[in-house]
Amino acid sequence: MKNEKIFYNAVANILGGDYKKINRLFTSKGTWENSFKSLGKNDELPQNLWRQLESLGVGLVLKGERDYPALLGEIPLPPFGIYFLGNIPKVDEISLAIVGTRKVTPDGEDLAHEFAKILAGRNINIISGLAFGVDSAAHRGALTAGRTCAVLATAVDNPTPATNKRLAEEILAKGGALISEYPPGSPAFAHRFLERNRIVSGLCRAVILIEAPERSGSLATARFAMEQNRDVFVVPGPAVHRNYKGSHALIREGARLATSAAEVLEDLGFSQKKISLFEGTPEEQTVLATITDLPNAGFDEIAETVKLDPALLSQILNSLLIAEQIEETPNGYKII
Repeated sequence: MKNEKIFYNAVANILGGDYKKINRLFTSKGTWENSFKSLGKNDELPQNLWRQLESLGVGLVLKGERDYPALLGEIPLPPFGIYFLGNIPKVDEISLAIVGTRKVTPDGEDLAHEFAKILAGRNINIISGLAFGVDSAAHRGALTAGRTCAVLATAVDNPTPATNKRLAEEILAKGGALISEYPPGSPAFAHRFLERNRIVSGLCRAVILIEAPERSGSLATARFAMEQNRDVFVVPGPAVHRNYKGSHALIREGARLATSAAEVLEDLGFSQKKISLFEGTPEEQTVLATITDLPNAGFDEIAETVKLDPALLSQILNSLLIAEQIEETPNGYKII
Protein backbone atom coordinates (compact mmCIF):
# COMPACT_ATOMS: atom_id res chain seq x y z
CA MET A 1 0.00 0.00 0.00
CA LYS A 2 2.91 2.37 0.64
CA ASN A 3 3.89 2.31 -3.03
CA GLU A 4 0.33 3.20 -3.98
CA LYS A 5 0.42 6.09 -1.48
CA ILE A 6 3.65 7.35 -3.01
CA PHE A 7 2.15 7.23 -6.50
CA TYR A 8 -1.15 8.77 -5.34
CA ASN A 9 0.74 11.67 -3.79
CA ALA A 10 2.57 12.22 -7.07
CA VAL A 11 -0.67 12.14 -9.09
CA ALA A 12 -2.37 14.54 -6.65
CA ASN A 13 0.53 16.97 -6.95
CA ILE A 14 0.73 16.80 -10.73
CA LEU A 15 -3.02 17.34 -11.12
CA GLY A 16 -3.14 20.05 -8.47
CA GLY A 17 -5.49 18.12 -6.19
CA ASP A 18 -8.29 18.42 -8.78
CA TYR A 19 -10.79 15.73 -7.75
CA LYS A 20 -12.46 15.41 -11.15
CA LYS A 21 -9.17 14.95 -12.99
CA ILE A 22 -7.85 12.52 -10.38
CA ASN A 23 -11.07 10.51 -10.45
CA ARG A 24 -11.15 10.35 -14.25
CA LEU A 25 -7.54 9.19 -14.42
CA PHE A 26 -7.83 6.57 -11.68
CA THR A 27 -11.07 5.20 -13.15
CA SER A 28 -9.35 4.59 -16.47
CA LYS A 29 -6.04 3.22 -15.12
CA GLY A 30 -7.11 1.19 -12.08
CA THR A 31 -4.06 1.77 -9.84
CA TRP A 32 -2.18 4.83 -8.71
CA GLU A 33 1.06 3.49 -10.16
CA ASN A 34 -0.54 3.08 -13.59
CA SER A 35 -2.15 6.49 -13.22
CA PHE A 36 1.21 8.13 -12.57
CA LYS A 37 3.00 6.31 -15.37
CA SER A 38 0.37 7.45 -17.87
CA LEU A 39 1.31 11.08 -17.14
CA GLY A 40 4.78 10.70 -18.66
CA LYS A 41 6.71 12.25 -15.78
CA ASN A 42 10.20 11.52 -14.45
CA ASP A 43 10.28 8.17 -12.63
CA GLU A 44 12.09 9.78 -9.69
CA LEU A 45 9.34 12.31 -9.06
CA PRO A 46 7.12 10.14 -6.76
CA GLN A 47 9.98 9.40 -4.35
CA ASN A 48 11.14 13.01 -4.37
CA LEU A 49 7.63 14.27 -3.58
CA TRP A 50 7.24 11.62 -0.87
CA ARG A 51 10.46 12.74 0.82
CA GLN A 52 9.17 16.30 0.77
CA LEU A 53 5.95 15.12 2.41
CA GLU A 54 7.87 13.28 5.13
CA SER A 55 10.12 16.29 5.76
CA LEU A 56 6.99 18.35 6.51
CA GLY A 57 5.72 15.71 8.94
CA VAL A 58 2.51 15.41 6.90
CA GLY A 59 0.66 12.10 6.96
CA LEU A 60 -1.43 10.60 4.16
CA VAL A 61 -4.12 7.94 4.41
CA LEU A 62 -5.87 6.49 1.37
CA LYS A 63 -9.46 5.34 1.08
CA GLY A 64 -9.51 1.64 1.88
CA GLU A 65 -6.78 1.82 4.50
CA ARG A 66 -7.60 0.87 8.08
CA ASP A 67 -7.08 4.39 9.43
CA TYR A 68 -9.24 6.10 6.81
CA PRO A 69 -12.30 7.51 8.65
CA ALA A 70 -15.12 5.01 8.09
CA LEU A 71 -17.94 7.56 7.86
CA LEU A 72 -16.03 9.60 5.31
CA GLY A 73 -15.70 6.56 3.10
CA GLU A 74 -19.50 6.25 2.93
CA ILE A 75 -20.22 9.63 1.34
CA PRO A 76 -20.73 10.38 -2.36
CA LEU A 77 -17.39 11.43 -3.88
CA PRO A 78 -15.19 10.61 -0.88
CA PRO A 79 -11.63 11.93 -1.15
CA PHE A 80 -9.23 9.30 -2.46
CA GLY A 81 -6.74 10.39 0.16
CA ILE A 82 -6.53 12.83 3.04
CA TYR A 83 -3.41 14.65 4.14
CA PHE A 84 -3.09 15.46 7.81
CA LEU A 85 -1.00 16.91 10.59
CA GLY A 86 -1.67 15.59 14.09
CA ASN A 87 -4.14 12.83 14.94
CA ILE A 88 -7.00 12.17 12.53
CA PRO A 89 -10.29 10.94 14.04
CA LYS A 90 -10.14 7.31 15.13
CA VAL A 91 -12.40 4.76 13.47
CA ASP A 92 -14.51 4.35 16.63
CA GLU A 93 -14.48 8.02 17.65
CA ILE A 94 -17.68 10.06 17.68
CA SER A 95 -17.36 13.34 15.78
CA LEU A 96 -19.82 16.21 15.44
CA ALA A 97 -19.41 19.31 13.28
CA ILE A 98 -20.22 22.84 14.39
CA VAL A 99 -20.45 25.38 11.55
CA GLY A 100 -21.94 28.78 10.82
CA THR A 101 -21.30 32.26 9.52
CA ARG A 102 -17.97 34.05 9.61
CA LYS A 103 -19.80 37.27 10.60
CA VAL A 104 -21.16 35.83 13.82
CA THR A 105 -22.89 37.85 16.52
CA PRO A 106 -21.47 37.85 20.07
CA ASP A 107 -24.37 35.60 21.17
CA GLY A 108 -23.71 33.18 18.34
CA GLU A 109 -20.02 33.09 19.16
CA ASP A 110 -20.83 32.29 22.79
CA LEU A 111 -23.23 29.53 21.71
CA ALA A 112 -20.66 27.91 19.42
CA HIS A 113 -18.06 27.99 22.18
CA GLU A 114 -20.46 26.54 24.76
CA PHE A 115 -21.84 23.79 22.51
CA ALA A 116 -18.31 22.70 21.61
CA LYS A 117 -17.09 22.83 25.21
CA ILE A 118 -19.91 20.62 26.48
CA LEU A 119 -19.71 18.13 23.62
CA ALA A 120 -15.92 17.87 23.77
CA GLY A 121 -16.28 17.24 27.49
CA ARG A 122 -18.23 14.11 26.57
CA ASN A 123 -15.25 12.81 24.57
CA ILE A 124 -16.80 13.92 21.29
CA ASN A 125 -14.40 15.20 18.63
CA ILE A 126 -15.47 18.59 17.27
CA ILE A 127 -15.00 19.17 13.54
CA SER A 128 -15.03 22.60 11.91
CA GLY A 129 -13.27 24.60 9.21
CA LEU A 130 -10.89 27.01 11.02
CA ALA A 131 -12.68 30.01 9.48
CA PHE A 132 -13.46 33.19 11.38
CA GLY A 133 -16.67 33.37 13.37
CA VAL A 134 -18.51 30.22 14.36
CA ASP A 135 -15.70 27.86 13.26
CA SER A 136 -13.08 29.57 15.41
CA ALA A 137 -15.40 29.77 18.41
CA ALA A 138 -16.20 26.06 18.10
CA HIS A 139 -12.53 25.08 17.92
CA ARG A 140 -11.70 27.23 20.94
CA GLY A 141 -14.60 25.89 22.96
CA ALA A 142 -13.60 22.31 22.19
CA LEU A 143 -10.00 23.00 23.22
CA THR A 144 -11.13 23.93 26.73
CA ALA A 145 -12.52 20.43 27.30
CA GLY A 146 -11.19 17.99 24.70
CA ARG A 147 -9.92 17.91 21.14
CA THR A 148 -10.94 19.23 17.76
CA CYS A 149 -10.02 18.81 14.09
CA ALA A 150 -9.98 21.47 11.37
CA VAL A 151 -10.78 20.56 7.77
CA LEU A 152 -9.04 22.98 5.43
CA ALA A 153 -9.73 24.24 1.92
CA THR A 154 -5.98 24.73 1.56
CA ALA A 155 -3.05 22.43 2.26
CA VAL A 156 -2.26 21.49 5.85
CA ASP A 157 1.15 23.16 5.63
CA ASN A 158 -0.51 26.50 4.90
CA PRO A 159 -3.71 26.81 6.97
CA THR A 160 -5.93 29.78 6.26
CA PRO A 161 -6.85 32.34 7.36
CA ALA A 162 -3.25 33.17 8.29
CA THR A 163 -4.44 35.01 11.39
CA ASN A 164 -5.72 31.67 12.74
CA LYS A 165 -2.25 30.11 12.56
CA ARG A 166 -1.92 30.20 16.35
CA LEU A 167 -5.31 28.48 16.71
CA ALA A 168 -4.14 25.79 14.27
CA GLU A 169 -0.99 25.28 16.35
CA GLU A 170 -3.07 24.96 19.52
CA ILE A 171 -5.32 22.37 17.85
CA LEU A 172 -2.25 20.27 17.07
CA ALA A 173 -0.68 20.81 20.50
CA LYS A 174 -3.81 19.46 22.19
CA GLY A 175 -4.08 16.25 20.19
CA GLY A 176 -6.25 17.38 17.30
CA ALA A 177 -5.58 17.50 13.59
CA LEU A 178 -5.47 19.61 10.46
CA ILE A 179 -6.99 17.74 7.52
CA SER A 180 -7.11 18.42 3.78
CA GLU A 181 -7.58 16.49 0.54
CA TYR A 182 -5.08 18.81 -1.15
CA PRO A 183 -1.33 18.08 -1.21
CA PRO A 184 1.14 20.41 0.52
CA GLY A 185 1.81 23.57 -1.40
CA SER A 186 -1.67 23.70 -2.92
CA PRO A 187 -3.02 27.25 -3.31
CA ALA A 188 -6.42 28.42 -2.11
CA PHE A 189 -9.22 28.55 -4.68
CA ALA A 190 -12.73 29.76 -3.91
CA HIS A 191 -14.43 26.56 -5.11
CA ARG A 192 -12.36 24.46 -2.70
CA PHE A 193 -14.17 25.88 0.30
CA LEU A 194 -17.34 24.27 -1.04
CA GLU A 195 -15.52 21.00 -1.79
CA ARG A 196 -14.10 21.02 1.72
CA ASN A 197 -17.56 21.24 3.26
CA ARG A 198 -18.51 17.72 2.11
CA ILE A 199 -15.57 16.41 4.18
CA VAL A 200 -16.58 18.41 7.27
CA SER A 201 -20.01 16.77 7.23
CA GLY A 202 -18.68 13.43 5.99
CA LEU A 203 -16.45 12.95 9.02
CA CYS A 204 -19.36 13.44 11.42
CA ARG A 205 -22.36 11.75 12.91
CA ALA A 206 -24.22 15.07 12.80
CA VAL A 207 -23.81 18.75 11.92
CA ILE A 208 -24.82 21.62 14.22
CA LEU A 209 -25.57 24.91 12.47
CA ILE A 210 -25.26 28.18 14.40
CA GLU A 211 -26.17 31.40 12.55
CA ALA A 212 -26.43 30.92 8.80
CA PRO A 213 -27.56 33.80 6.57
CA GLU A 214 -29.27 33.02 3.26
CA ARG A 215 -26.05 32.61 1.28
CA SER A 216 -23.81 31.20 3.99
CA GLY A 217 -21.33 28.50 2.97
CA SER A 218 -22.32 26.64 6.12
CA LEU A 219 -25.70 25.92 4.48
CA ALA A 220 -23.79 23.86 1.91
CA THR A 221 -22.27 21.84 4.75
CA ALA A 222 -25.72 21.21 6.19
CA ARG A 223 -27.10 20.14 2.81
CA PHE A 224 -24.13 17.86 2.22
CA ALA A 225 -24.94 16.32 5.60
CA MET A 226 -28.54 15.71 4.55
CA GLU A 227 -27.39 14.06 1.31
CA GLN A 228 -25.01 11.90 3.37
CA ASN A 229 -27.84 10.80 5.70
CA ARG A 230 -26.36 12.67 8.65
CA ASP A 231 -28.44 14.43 11.29
CA VAL A 232 -28.60 18.22 11.03
CA PHE A 233 -29.32 20.37 14.08
CA VAL A 234 -30.07 24.08 13.78
CA VAL A 235 -29.93 26.61 16.60
CA PRO A 236 -32.81 29.08 16.10
CA GLY A 237 -32.64 32.83 16.59
CA PRO A 238 -34.64 36.05 16.19
CA ALA A 239 -37.12 35.80 13.33
CA VAL A 240 -36.01 39.04 11.67
CA HIS A 241 -32.24 38.69 12.12
CA ARG A 242 -30.46 38.15 8.79
CA ASN A 243 -27.97 35.76 10.39
CA TYR A 244 -30.79 33.27 10.92
CA LYS A 245 -32.60 33.39 7.58
CA GLY A 246 -30.76 30.37 6.25
CA SER A 247 -30.97 28.61 9.60
CA HIS A 248 -34.74 28.96 9.81
CA ALA A 249 -35.16 27.84 6.18
CA LEU A 250 -33.34 24.61 7.05
CA ILE A 251 -35.66 24.01 9.99
CA ARG A 252 -38.61 24.36 7.63
CA GLU A 253 -36.95 21.80 5.36
CA GLY A 254 -36.81 19.28 8.18
CA ALA A 255 -33.63 19.93 10.14
CA ARG A 256 -33.88 19.40 13.89
CA LEU A 257 -34.18 22.40 16.17
CA ALA A 258 -31.71 22.48 19.07
CA THR A 259 -31.33 25.08 21.77
CA SER A 260 -28.63 23.34 23.80
CA ALA A 261 -25.90 20.73 23.55
CA ALA A 262 -27.97 18.57 25.89
CA GLU A 263 -30.77 18.41 23.30
CA VAL A 264 -28.29 17.31 20.62
CA LEU A 265 -26.93 14.60 22.89
CA GLU A 266 -30.42 13.44 23.79
CA ASP A 267 -31.56 13.23 20.17
CA LEU A 268 -28.44 11.29 19.23
CA GLY A 269 -29.14 8.81 22.01
CA PHE A 270 -26.22 9.23 24.35
CA SER A 271 -26.92 12.29 26.51
CA GLN A 272 -27.45 10.28 29.69
CA LYS A 273 -25.32 7.30 28.78
CA LYS A 274 -22.83 7.59 31.63
CA ILE A 275 -25.39 8.70 34.18
CA SER A 276 -27.94 5.97 33.49
CA LEU A 277 -25.36 3.19 33.61
CA PHE A 278 -23.99 4.28 36.98
CA GLU A 279 -26.16 3.26 39.95
CA GLY A 280 -24.95 5.78 42.50
CA THR A 281 -26.61 7.72 45.27
CA PRO A 282 -28.83 10.68 44.36
CA GLU A 283 -26.00 13.00 45.43
CA GLU A 284 -23.52 11.15 43.20
CA GLN A 285 -25.95 11.33 40.29
CA THR A 286 -26.31 15.08 40.85
CA VAL A 287 -22.56 15.63 40.87
CA LEU A 288 -22.12 13.45 37.78
CA ALA A 289 -24.82 15.37 35.93
CA THR A 290 -23.17 18.66 36.91
CA ILE A 291 -19.79 17.57 35.56
CA THR A 292 -21.52 16.42 32.37
CA ASP A 293 -22.97 19.90 31.89
CA LEU A 294 -19.84 21.72 33.08
CA PRO A 295 -16.83 19.84 31.65
CA ASN A 296 -13.51 20.71 33.31
CA ALA A 297 -15.28 22.38 36.21
CA GLY A 298 -13.13 22.79 39.30
CA PHE A 299 -14.09 21.83 42.85
CA ASP A 300 -15.38 25.30 43.75
CA GLU A 301 -17.55 25.58 40.63
CA ILE A 302 -19.08 22.15 41.27
CA ALA A 303 -19.67 22.98 44.94
CA GLU A 304 -21.40 26.23 44.04
CA THR A 305 -23.69 24.39 41.61
CA VAL A 306 -24.66 21.34 43.68
CA LYS A 307 -24.84 23.12 47.08
CA LEU A 308 -23.30 20.21 49.00
CA ASP A 309 -21.07 20.30 52.05
CA PRO A 310 -17.43 20.47 50.81
CA ALA A 311 -16.43 17.39 52.82
CA LEU A 312 -19.31 15.38 51.34
CA LEU A 313 -18.54 16.66 47.83
CA SER A 314 -14.90 15.62 48.21
CA GLN A 315 -16.04 12.13 49.23
CA ILE A 316 -18.41 11.90 46.25
CA LEU A 317 -15.73 13.01 43.80
CA ASN A 318 -13.37 10.36 45.16
CA SER A 319 -16.10 7.73 44.76
CA LEU A 320 -16.71 8.76 41.16
CA LEU A 321 -12.99 8.67 40.43
CA ILE A 322 -12.71 5.16 41.88
CA ALA A 323 -15.78 4.07 39.89
CA GLU A 324 -14.09 5.43 36.74
CA GLN A 325 -17.02 7.71 35.98
CA ILE A 326 -14.90 10.85 35.95
CA GLU A 327 -11.27 11.84 35.68
CA GLU A 328 -9.36 14.73 37.18
CA THR A 329 -7.32 16.82 34.76
CA PRO A 330 -5.18 19.92 35.31
CA ASN A 331 -8.22 21.95 34.21
CA GLY A 332 -10.80 20.23 36.46
CA TYR A 333 -13.10 17.20 36.38
CA LYS A 334 -14.60 15.64 33.27
CA ILE A 335 -16.68 12.62 32.28
CA ILE A 336 -14.69 9.60 31.11
